[in-house]
Amino acid sequence: MRRYLLALGSLLAALVVVALAPSTAWSADEEPTIAHVEATDDGLRVLVSIPADVDVDLAGVTGTLDSDTLDTAATPTGSDATVERTTVLAIDTSESMSRNGRFEAARDAATIFLQSVPDDVAVGIVTFDGTVTTPLEPTTDRAAAQAVVDGLALDKGTLLYDGVRAAVDLAGEEGQRSILVLSDGADTGETPLDDVTAAIEATATLVDVVSLDQQGKPKAVAALTELATAGQGSVIASDGGALADTFAAEAEVLAHQILVTAPLPDGFEAEEATVSITLPTPGGSLVASAFAKILDAPDEESGPTVAPVNPDNGWQVPSWALYLGIAVFGVGLVSVAVLLVPGKPQPMTIAERVSAYSRSTGRVVEAESPASEPVLTHAKAAAAGVLERNKDLENKMATRLAAAGSSFKPSEWVLVQVGVTAGAGMLGLLIGRGNLIVGILFVLAGYFVPGLYLSFKASRRRKAFSAALPESLQLMAGSLSAGLSLAQSVDTITREGPEPVASEFKRVLVESRIGVELEDAFDGVADRFDSDDFKWVVMAIRIQRQVGGNLAELLTTVAATMRERAYLRRQVNALAAEGKLSAIILIALPPGFLVFQLLTNREFVMPLFNEPLGIAMLFGATLWLAIGGFWMSRMIKVEV
Repeated sequence: MRRYLLALGSLLAALVVVALAPSTAWSADEEPTIAHVEATDDGLRVLVSIPADVDVDLAGVTGTLDSDTLDTAATPTGSDATVERTTVLAIDTSESMSRNGRFEAARDAATIFLQSVPDDVAVGIVTFDGTVTTPLEPTTDRAAAQAVVDGLALDKGTLLYDGVRAAVDLAGEEGQRSILVLSDGADTGETPLDDVTAAIEATATLVDVVSLDQQGKPKAVAALTELATAGQGSVIASDGGALADTFAAEAEVLAHQILVTAPLPDGFEAEEATVSITLPTPGGSLVASAFAKILDAPDEESGPTVAPVNPDNGWQVPSWALYLGIAVFGVGLVSVAVLLVPGKPQPMTIAERVSAYSRSTGRVVEAESPASEPVLTHAKAAAAGVLERNKDLENKMATRLAAAGSSFKPSEWVLVQVGVTAGAGMLGLLIGRGNLIVGILFVLAGYFVPGLYLSFKASRRRKAFSAALPESLQLMAGSLSAGLSLAQSVDTITREGPEPVASEFKRVLVESRIGVELEDAFDGVADRFDSDDFKWVVMAIRIQRQVGGNLAELLTTVAATMRERAYLRRQVNALAAEGKLSAIILIALPPGFLVFQLLTNREFVMPLFNEPLGIAMLFGATLWLAIGGFWMSRMIKVEV
């Protein structure tokens, strides 16, 4: 098992750079995005949405399809556009819309949308309450659309999912299709949400959702988020007063699109490819990229072939990130290769030979040969070389490993800790979906977990030693009373005493046989376990050997004193148990609730990781929680 842990630690340490590669992306809400891609007999047509305040030099627009350069031509979208654009308004007409003037605000917002949307965009309307109706098929007749908006009426029920499904069907299958959903409540129908999201994904329809006054309704917002995610859109929280601005902004997105056309490169046969459009602006070039399905040119009966596009959702990776990722990955592979090269066997030190002998049945364990662990020998040698330059760190680590009863060497433990840290970082990036803050938090946790594990093992071993010490001293006193020498009584403990006292006393015997004074060997045991009780025993043995006396009676008295102190300590622990349990619950509740929210209602807590104010609140909460935990630990800790 130790070999597998060391191997895993070495590999993860070298490959952590690969896991951190996604963190090079950044959010770019104001960057251009590719909204639609289609292939026709004339070539490729790409609709690019650009920010409202960006002035693009259309004559300088260039593009690529995978590695092929496109002969592009860019024009503003308008009445002569060759790509059909259809938008369907799915409006909630349930009775809850009558509260606080929501219905009037919704009609005013729809009116502003109709006035702002480009003339070539066909607009359809679907309403949903207790029933789903289609009062307007997609049309560019704004007067007809306005008449439908003015005649909207309210009714009971909210068949949200059925309304969205009807809007998807109404949008059709050709050109750029988008749906703008307005809802102020949760679905009251029986249609499964999964069926609606599957229909959205299958038709590659863009879906944006306006959530009207739904603060405090996490389930309803979560359902709207799933709809928007399936449609590669977003959920826009709004109220009645800001509803008009929200609809106007959605219309502006359609108004600020450009059409890029280009013939397909000669010999191009790939069904899927990455489309990249470069837009020159006075402030520098902007790049919009998307991975789209490029189909063969259709025949005359099937009409134009629509290629679903996978928008970048606001994430843009710089062009140099690909080369940097390749370089870092290469360094990782070279590091793994270096670590896997077999090296020379490292001779065991005297302390390691003593430890090995004390764990064995009577023979000295030789140093591991390269044949036994060829994969890890060189890696351990490299870690040992690092520790040799910092003897204090090596000594502290060796002491902690000995106190925990671990068979790892300091160099081996370094590899394990690096591997755990790297693995935790990769796990954090997976859970956080590339979020760098979550990845860093998991890296910190992975760095401290091995140390906490050693402390836990050392604490358990220390408690076991203290609990077994009175019985062992009583056994020593009986051996001395029977006429055995001190060394013989110690050997009796190694054969009949409880663990971990037996193994530690065996080490004492081994050290005494190679010339270490018996009292000094006992001092080493007391230091490893940091046991004040055993330090008194060593002091008693030292005094007895210098001035004489009845050591058996002295050990019996010391054992009785230890039993009384252990009884008093258990009483104190019982009285403080309620306070300890309360402290554990109070400290674990906030992070536990955060993890629960991440698993069940992720969007509700993600502002804590994505927004500057949320990150500040998260660090502040962690600080106050740490301070509270420290003071509670001081209050419930009683020294005996």
